[in-house]
Amino acid sequence: MRLLAALAALMLFGVVVAIGGGFYVLWHFGRGLPEYTQLADYQPAVVTRIHAGDGRLMAEYATEKRVFVPLDAIPKRVVKAFLAAEDKNFYSHPGIDVFALARAVVQNISMLANNPNRRPIGASTITQQVARNFLLTDELSLDRKVKEAILSFRIEQVLTKDRILELYLNEINLGFRAYGVGAAALNYFDKSLDDLTLGEAAYLAALPKAPNRYNPLRNLGAAQGRRDWVLDQMVEAGYIKPEEAVQAKAETITVRRRDDQDIVRGADYFAEEVRRELVQRYGEKAVYAGGLSVRTTLNPHLQVIADRALRHGLVTYDRRHGWRGAIQKIELGAGWEQRLAQVPAPAGTTDWQMAAVLSTDREGATVGFVDGNKGRLPLSELRWARENRPEQRLGPPIERADQVVKAGDVVLVEQVEGHYGLRQVPAISGALVALDPHTGRVLAMSGGWSFDQSQFNRATQAQRQPGSSFKPFVYMAALDQGYTPSTIVLDSPVTLPQGPGLPNWTPRNYSGDSLGPVPMRVGIEKSRNQMTVRIGLDVGINRVAEYAAAFGIHPNLPRHMSMVLGAGETTVLRHTAAYGMIVNGGKKIVPTLIDRVDDRNGKTLFRHDTRPCANCNNVAWQRQAAPIIPDTRPQIEDPLTAYQMVSMLQGAVERGTGASIRELGRPLAGKTGTSNDANDTWFMGFSPDLTVGVFVGFDQPKGLGDRETGSSVCVPIFKEFMAEALKDTPKTPFRIPQGIRLVRTNPETGRLARAGDKVIMDAFRPGSEPTTSDAVESEDTGTGSVSPVPARAPSSSGGGLY
Repeated sequence: MRLLAALAALMLFGVVVAIGGGFYVLWHFGRGLPEYTQLADYQPAVVTRIHAGDGRLMAEYATEKRVFVPLDAIPKRVVKAFLAAEDKNFYSHPGIDVFALARAVVQNISMLANNPNRRPIGASTITQQVARNFLLTDELSLDRKVKEAILSFRIEQVLTKDRILELYLNEINLGFRAYGVGAAALNYFDKSLDDLTLGEAAYLAALPKAPNRYNPLRNLGAAQGRRDWVLDQMVEAGYIKPEEAVQAKAETITVRRRDDQDIVRGADYFAEEVRRELVQRYGEKAVYAGGLSVRTTLNPHLQVIADRALRHGLVTYDRRHGWRGAIQKIELGAGWEQRLAQVPAPAGTTDWQMAAVLSTDREGATVGFVDGNKGRLPLSELRWARENRPEQRLGPPIERADQVVKAGDVVLVEQVEGHYGLRQVPAISGALVALDPHTGRVLAMSGGWSFDQSQFNRATQAQRQPGSSFKPFVYMAALDQGYTPSTIVLDSPVTLPQGPGLPNWTPRNYSGDSLGPVPMRVGIEKSRNQMTVRIGLDVGINRVAEYAAAFGIHPNLPRHMSMVLGAGETTVLRHTAAYGMIVNGGKKIVPTLIDRVDDRNGKTLFRHDTRPCANCNNVAWQRQAAPIIPDTRPQIEDPLTAYQMVSMLQGAVERGTGASIRELGRPLAGKTGTSNDANDTWFMGFSPDLTVGVFVGFDQPKGLGDRETGSSVCVPIFKEFMAEALKDTPKTPFRIPQGIRLVRTNPETGRLARAGDKVIMDAFRPGSEPTTSDAVESEDTGTGSVSPVPARAPSSSGGGLY
């Protein structure tokens, strides 16, 4: 009895010590543990996706590539695969699987006895993995394992099993930069979870232990072996039948990258501009972890055309100004291929190839490539490459290949028709913007030669002088004050004081001549600076500044008369939108690259089109008429004035500085622009439903060279873009607003057309058109300004800014 009493006392003491020890362990390791209740409201970082206007993916932004998928939306086969592989008893244990833990201890003792250097086998439950992934670190220590166990018990008290499993399946790192099963299905197989085969689901479940080890691109055998083990576990758990496992094991794991047809390539400037706007609007965290869904305005077809037209135009200009020399020089002889391979390619080389010049002769040059292959650079492909000299001057004509390249030179070449052509990355850059003039939706944006070369977006970030492309806004101010397209304005030198201590300013026409008294229309068509200054003096610089602000070109144009010739800086995007407001009849538009932004739950955070439509939502179509959506765009210019300017700009294309565009045989209008010293060249133009702005200039402003203007540099880019963009579309005429009077006039005199005259259909307000015997005259007031004196006074209901 004494012995039994002693044993009982010893056992009681042991129980007390064990309980006390357990409480001590819980107290010691439970101090300072992370707050586990936060998991109840946890929202994992989710990738933000940017989509083009046609729904295709453009870009993704994330710290972790994750697509959050609710548990009830994850297919059962995927869930069962992970349970079979990671935690068969998940729905029955309290956070720790004691039996699995005991089994792992026995296996580790046996394994470590034979190989002490092997990593111990784990027995972590899914709950423990959630605790480790969300609240702890991956440190391999007893201290971390005890804390993991304590947290697992606590998590099971506050979260349901389904919530724990949902967190796990959306948080786990599965390699290939994929976090969670949704992102992994896309990254490995280019599929949604619903489309995964049994074998593919089992493979994903094989990854949590070692995603890099089971990468099928590097170790297909190990990957398929691990997948087959998961399938066996699913059979053992009763989740699938043995014959299903056999069939799934017969599949070869095939990684399928996303189809190029489903991804928009090359719209880097556009996507980066969208990213910047999102960060400015919602912050970095929302963009990189918030799971935003962004539908942009991008038209991928027009974007390809825009990039190609701009690049072609930049290369064409660059070749006109000669060859700047080889990239580098290497030693020829044995091993030249390796030495060539070590030469870094210049940024922006695109699909051009690096080559070494092996020899030259009278007919051209022989070049070699990294792989040892050789090709010919004929002399015909070298004739453009005259030496580039200071101030855009050129060296002597090319008669021999060694005037351009020498043996050992490293150059860029492109294969053309059985031989190679010499190439160089243009030193100049530019931008092209195409937008819908009725909505402001930006359909294409090219911000430079190459995003890899420079991420500076010349369409939105470069502030440049628009030159003569600003003139239409000066002329519209005059039209609203009583001028007509036939008003005679004196094209002759005018001298203005600039202030104390400053020399007088005498603007000249680009051509250097003066036409004398000519119709106002000629000032736009022929881009006459002297006429524009006279009109600006009559209108007043304050009024011109109001128009610049109303059309979004410049919020506060400096009050200097040189501003009427486009000396005030603006961006290509703002300037293109301003031209859109001319062709759309004077309606205010705000340029946008984003149609809609939704959060991770589908709630719309932003919508560009804010027009009210009470009958547009949750309406079943029963062949009723479509709802009428009101036009809420502010009217900033009289539609009649806007059309008069469209007509005058159409004249610039048909008879003026943009005349080469006439070859397209379409209703097109536009205006060239060239700033002082040809630092900036522009062409702004439009069809009835598409507005396009083109700018070309050096990033560090300097002259483009003699005879280089908007006509020679930018018009060809606009023409190439429009020819392709409008191909196979109807030749829609410009829309004429109600109230416009079309009159046959002589564009050289402004008078009514007579037999034998050149004839155009000019646009007038009712009561302002010329009559048979009348001609619109003008008089010089002596200050250089012009007072229009029409034989018939303008209508008292003349236009103006609304």
